[in-house]
Amino acid sequence: MTDFPIEKIRADFPILQEKIRNKPLVYLDNAATSQKPETVIDSISHLYRHEYANVHRGVHTLSVKSTDRYEGAREKVKNFINAASTKEIIFVKGTTEAINLVAQTFGRTNIQAGDEILITAMEHHSNIVPWQLLSEQTGAVLKVAPINLQGELIYDEFEKLFSDKTRLVSVAHMSNALGTINPVKQIVAAAHARNVPVLLDGAQAIPHMPADVQELDCDFYAFSGHKLYAPSGIGVLYGKQALLEEMPPYQGGGDMIRKVTFEETEYNTLPYKFEAGTPSIADAIGLGAAIDYLSAIGMDKVAAYEAELLSYATEHAKQIPGLRIIGEAAEKGAILSFVLDKIHPHDIGTMLDSLGIAVRAGHHCAMPVMDFFEVPATARASFALYNSKAEIDVLIDGIKSLIEVFG
Repeated sequence: MTDFPIEKIRADFPILQEKIRNKPLVYLDNAATSQKPETVIDSISHLYRHEYANVHRGVHTLSVKSTDRYEGAREKVKNFINAASTKEIIFVKGTTEAINLVAQTFGRTNIQAGDEILITAMEHHSNIVPWQLLSEQTGAVLKVAPINLQGELIYDEFEKLFSDKTRLVSVAHMSNALGTINPVKQIVAAAHARNVPVLLDGAQAIPHMPADVQELDCDFYAFSGHKLYAPSGIGVLYGKQALLEEMPPYQGGGDMIRKVTFEETEYNTLPYKFEAGTPSIADAIGLGAAIDYLSAIGMDKVAAYEAELLSYATEHAKQIPGLRIIGEAAEKGAILSFVLDKIHPHDIGTMLDSLGIAVRAGHHCAMPVMDFFEVPATARASFALYNSKAEIDVLIDGIKSLIEVFG
């Protein structure tokens, strides 16, 4: 994209000026977490320097200012994902907590012994273990839809797993280990035709493409701030208001109540019913700043630019003898997972780090995916809006040099 302002964007991220082992940093671990633009860092610094106080509980000036900025961030999230109301935006620690919240509130209320929960074989552990815990608690059954050797959901097999006992579908919008973008609108439509609600794990998708929850028509959408150029420790659970109204609180404490006596407690309205205790105020405000930053660029432009990066990286990687790409879905986000003949992924990660290149090496919290592809781990280069083709060239040269070292 000749009109994508890559140099201007790179200048917005202070850490990209760092050197690692006397080499310019090439940060390609964005699927694990992204770096933060100056505007996000400044928003947090400004709060703590000038406006910090606890929210919702004070009438003094600082509390009012903090509350306004905190609730302003909620409004920004609502607009970013096109939710119908801020009542549908629950602040949580991250995607993991969001999925556990649904499992332990909606799940324990609506899922009983013999009921079925449907997921896919490409899920992150955070979209597997909470449902296993719920199954242990309730006697429910976890059904897993298979994937093919390209890393794609075998959709016909997925549909066959529906039954009159299916009570929930929970799938990744985009796989963190493979980059696969699932046909989530089709999945939601198929589930809703059977009156089954759908949770989408949007942790990987949200930084890379537009996510319109009303267009998707999903019942829940979960994502983390730290992958979205925002601070760690903040995330979002979107839920349709009617469902959230019916769900019991996840935790008890301050701010999620309207009235407390020793005999009974009256819970607060949405979204506060699910936000017990002092929230992560600064991190929520940082999330709002990150959304402002991305909105100014445009998520359509981000998606198009990153698609170019992935295509460029894939083309060059395929020319390296002994390199095998893990995950070659037709619909794929900016992730290049690979293995090399006779070189363990951990050695790949260590050797590339000596060249200033940060990639992830391991199972990526997706052990069943590794088992399916019969590999112990992969090396994963994951791209973001501030990466460049020149950095991909450095990666490719680095891979070639470590192949020479290992003979």
